[in-house]
Amino acid sequence: MKLIYSILFLAMPLLLPAQSKNFLDVPYLETSARVDTLVTPDKIYLSITIREKDSKGGKSVEEQENKMAQSLKNLGIDIDKQLAIKDLASNYKKYFLRSKEVLKSKQFSLVVYDGLTAGKVMAALEELDIANTYLEKTEYSKMDELELTLKSRAIQKAKKKADALTAPLGQNVGPALHIMDTSQPYYPRYNQPRMEMAMAKMDVAEAEPLDINFEKIRVESTVNVKFELSK
Repeated sequence: MKLIYSILFLAMPLLLPAQSKNFLDVPYLETSARVDTLVTPDKIYLSITIREKDSKGGKSVEEQENKMAQSLKNLGIDIDKQLAIKDLASNYKKYFLRSKEVLKSKQFSLVVYDGLTAGKVMAALEELDIANTYLEKTEYSKMDELELTLKSRAIQKAKKKADALTAPLGQNVGPALHIMDTSQPYYPRYNQPRMEMAMAKMDVAEAEPLDINFEKIRVESTVNVKFELSK
């Protein structure tokens, strides 16, 4: 007898889940909604590479770097906050006299906050004969807040769709039983290395500060919601 009780006691936990009520047992409506928007990037990253001139009397990396720093300061750029060193490299080149000369290069990342400043930087670098510059990536600084706003708008849109679908049936939309956020996370857009901006090849005399219109960033949010139905 004790053995039978023991078997029943062990089997009870297995029977309990089957008796619990699943939300799918109640009438429900499933709907989804997507919202999106376009925002102008407010963080524009430029990659700048300075190379030691491979010629007699060429300018050193340090000399070009100092001139670049001064030129950026003249544009109102805070080089301590907006300019960072990405890479420092040295190449050895053999000459017919079997001597070696160290050819150095230095790569920087510069962040500016609008297209007009980016155009002024490109013109200033062209005047310094620093043409190895390209657009690295663009970002929007308030992306987290924007994504939350879009998620809220998507939920509201899903509720309106549910109301529109049930009104002709004389039913009411109750509380949400299940919410799934199927939005894809936003990743910064990187440009291909070596993609130089158009200003890089312009004649110095023609170089004018440009208010560059960067491609806007599309941000979207998608939700899937199950609402309880009632009469």
